[in-house]
Amino acid sequence: MALPHLQQPSFLLASLKADCVNKPFAQRCHDLETVIEDFPAKELHAIFPWLVESIFGSLDGIIVGWNLRSLQGRTHPTEYAIALDFLDPSGPMMKLVYKLQAEEYRYDFPVSYLPGPVKASIHERVLPECSLYHNKVQFPPSGGLSLNLALNPFEYYMFYFAISLITHRNTPITHHVSTSNSAYFILVDAYLKWFLPTEGSVLPPPSSNPGGTIPSPAPRSPSVPFTSYGMHHTSLLKRHIAHQPSVNADPASQEIWRSETMLQIFVEMWLHHYSLEMYQKMQSPHVKLEVLHYRLSISSKHHSSPAQSGYQALHAYQESFKPTEEHVLVVRLLVKHLHAFTNSLKPEPISPSAHSHTASPLEEFKRVVIPRFVQQKLYIFLQHCFGHWPLDASFRAVLEMWLSYLQPWRYAPEKPLQSADPQLRSVAEKWAPFVQENLLMYTKLFVGFLNRALRTDLVSPKNALMVFRVAKVFAQPNLSEMIQKGEQLFLEPDLVIPHRQHRIFMTPTLGGTFFSSWPPAITDASFKVKSHIYSLEGQDFQYKQMFGTEVRNLVLRLAQLICQAQQTAKSISDHSAETLASKSFLSWFRFGPSEMNGSYTGNDLDEIGQENIKKTDEYLEKALEYLCQIFRLSEAQLTQMMMNCGTAQDENGKKQLPDSIESEDGLILTPLGRYQIINGLRRFEIAYQGDTELQPIRSYENATLVRLLFQLSSAINQRFAEQMENLCSREDFVGSFCRYHLINPFLAERTRHSPMLKHRSRHMQQPKISLRFLASYRTLLSLFMIFFIASQFCIGPLACTFLLLLAYLLYAVVMTFFTERWKPHQH
Repeated sequence: MALPHLQQPSFLLASLKADCVNKPFAQRCHDLETVIEDFPAKELHAIFPWLVESIFGSLDGIIVGWNLRSLQGRTHPTEYAIALDFLDPSGPMMKLVYKLQAEEYRYDFPVSYLPGPVKASIHERVLPECSLYHNKVQFPPSGGLSLNLALNPFEYYMFYFAISLITHRNTPITHHVSTSNSAYFILVDAYLKWFLPTEGSVLPPPSSNPGGTIPSPAPRSPSVPFTSYGMHHTSLLKRHIAHQPSVNADPASQEIWRSETMLQIFVEMWLHHYSLEMYQKMQSPHVKLEVLHYRLSISSKHHSSPAQSGYQALHAYQESFKPTEEHVLVVRLLVKHLHAFTNSLKPEPISPSAHSHTASPLEEFKRVVIPRFVQQKLYIFLQHCFGHWPLDASFRAVLEMWLSYLQPWRYAPEKPLQSADPQLRSVAEKWAPFVQENLLMYTKLFVGFLNRALRTDLVSPKNALMVFRVAKVFAQPNLSEMIQKGEQLFLEPDLVIPHRQHRIFMTPTLGGTFFSSWPPAITDASFKVKSHIYSLEGQDFQYKQMFGTEVRNLVLRLAQLICQAQQTAKSISDHSAETLASKSFLSWFRFGPSEMNGSYTGNDLDEIGQENIKKTDEYLEKALEYLCQIFRLSEAQLTQMMMNCGTAQDENGKKQLPDSIESEDGLILTPLGRYQIINGLRRFEIAYQGDTELQPIRSYENATLVRLLFQLSSAINQRFAEQMENLCSREDFVGSFCRYHLINPFLAERTRHSPMLKHRSRHMQQPKISLRFLASYRTLLSLFMIFFIASQFCIGPLACTFLLLLAYLLYAVVMTFFTERWKPHQH
């Protein structure tokens, strides 16, 4: 009977693989649920790796899997609902995980598919600081490079689930995918709520044997030397259950084990991405010595080593790692839930004895989850995004994730009142420790955002909105004071409690202090701030104060850029208003100079629209107001700054031209003018200034008519050029009337503010007849409608033509009179 039992798993696996080809998705999931319920763990053990891979896809991208990131309820409601039910925390898949967990099975996960820094450190024989990897690295007996992690079923499942977010990015998508509505996003939210509950405790596993056994870590080969880098924290799991493989383990230990493991896997897979320099900086000196010793011992035996391949892999990985907007949105979901999870911590009781009896592993986990597991890797991840993300509107996802982390009070059970009174909306003093212990998140990343904002086009509403969002968050009452207090604590040369320096990995070299008379709590706060900064940036880090002179100058430059963007938006709005006003009803029937006699003088910003221009102005105005509040900028400072930078408006309310000298050949830029153009302070108006008759044929024109009318116009202009010149040179009403029809009245004004050559501009202003407007379909349609309506009133074509000419003559006389009165002054 032993032989059939040995063959049964392979037969079951072959049968399930065949079902994947022959049966529909719903039937396959139903059969899998039946198999999970009916078969013992020994037989399910063989199909588990294949099933996980068929759901989440293979690591090499050959197998796509269920494509959960593109699965939407709107497009595939049946598959969407079935997949969520099957992978639910209490669903059949997790039942399979717990069933296998009870038998202490292990599954290999290749080290080569781990994030670059983890992979490099393992190749260096340096154990990552995350306890997730401890006692799990398996080396091949032959000494090759194919390293694996020996994972239990829960870890194996979560590793595949987490890493599927950052792999298989070339999957073809045939429809628009909303990340927040995808099956993957919903499952992440479900797992977070289940294993990191904000109310109550983690529900026990849906099994007759809740949780199974707590597996002891796989033994590590003693022949492989390992050390640890970074600031290593003891796992809460070790503290509470000491890795005891007991079936009757404490349920509280079970819940903290699953919660901590899932969070560590999410953080490692989604956030553990940084450069080789950062990886080296995080290593302690004794680790660097051991790594150097290991390299020398390896190089004496082999020409190449795993360490060298680890560094090469990290170099290549850092170049290729580019987080997507979907990746960032999922990380933001994690950040928001961790804030809610932490804020659900019950207030500490006053009595110490009461605390010792009531504190549970889950409560202690809530207390340390962000600083211990998330803070460092999220900070480095944000730094990478701030430095490498494209300068476009998609950065909004990174920005909102950053702002979500900076505002834990938004996810507290007692949310701040939305009152008009600023004092009631201020950040409560109880959040001061969080601000101080996350100081670099506020200050250094704010400087990084300033550098990005100074390189973006703030006339764009989406870019203006991002500046407004950051300014609004940092302008919350009492927040800037908390940040300043944190900076003061960091700059405090504390020597009161030197015996505490062993508590952290990287501590500053402290000097004498004049704060020795302060209470001990202040000194302890200073110690925590320094621990935070030096553990993230190293002991030689030169801190740049957010409220120092250098950053203040960046803020002034941003304020200047905001003012310039407001002026640009206003000029665009005015231009759009003028364009709309010129498109009156009479212009449909106008036979004089049309828009073809001029040219398009706007730019791509005109496509923004009036509503978005208003939004841009509102966002920038409020952002400038908030920046003035944060950095206490006076209106006099802003005015002086604008005058010094040459951004004041001229007497016509228009933006001044670059500094230039007028010569026989036109305007010539001065060195100051070149500086103004290069830095975006001023610019020339960009417009087509060639022969309007030679512009490309437009879609609303008849090509044949354009060519015929051009030949006719050219013949008339050549034949009567001298007569037209004489008529236009007259100073009486006849001369004005001819100039109105034969010369573009706004061309001289445009060329005067342009670096066009003078002889060319004079040639462009020669009087000529343009009949191209008659080739416009709009003009032809208008004429047809007029003649059709006239025929209904028994008006013949000749009479109708005479009336049109008479009406236009009266219109032209009036327009000539007003054009001469409002004619721009020419030098």
